[in-house]
Amino acid sequence: MATDVITLITKDHRTVESLFERLKKQQGDQKATVAELHALLIAHARAEEDRVYPGIDAHHSVEEHKQAEILLDALVRSQPGTPEFRKTLEELITSVTHHVEEEESKILPALKKSAGEKGLKELGKAFQERRAEELKALSVPKQGKPSGVPKQGKPSGVPKQAKPSGATRAELYEQAQKADIPGRSQMGKEELAEALRHAKS
Repeated sequence: MATDVITLITKDHRTVESLFERLKKQQGDQKATVAELHALLIAHARAEEDRVYPGIDAHHSVEEHKQAEILLDALVRSQPGTPEFRKTLEELITSVTHHVEEEESKILPALKKSAGEKGLKELGKAFQERRAEELKALSVPKQGKPSGVPKQGKPSGVPKQAKPSGATRAELYEQAQKADIPGRSQMGKEELAEALRHAKS
């Protein structure tokens, strides 16, 4: 099996495109497809940012990842079949498609030239490991509770009451961006809120 980083990245791109197709055609369980898309895109982006981008000029790509992450969060929160869901999905597809085209036409060919065959294989291994770590972290329930166990005895499926702040992760992320909080793209909602509290104090 090919393990060079370019093959692995483009393979993920094709998987993402097929998930987009499933969502556009409303095939299967939409919520499950969105969850799969969310996990794959986040893991892919973090692996690129941490293992592939440091050696190349990819500042613009990092910004595009952030934009996609905000749209992904909005898609996860919206209800399949609603106009909001369709609009967010369209925006996400446009954003990701643009990023993929740019990456495959400019960044990856430049990387191929500069890294050489051996370098591409080493980057591929590092990319795969980081991606697997993220996928594992994203699929494990938070606070290590077994999935399906309701918190505070509430039946599963009952929405948790929003915290008084009521801000979404995307909103908190935008505030963190304005406050220039480092590592914000790696943070969950609670971590962002905590970091913003510290920044203000």
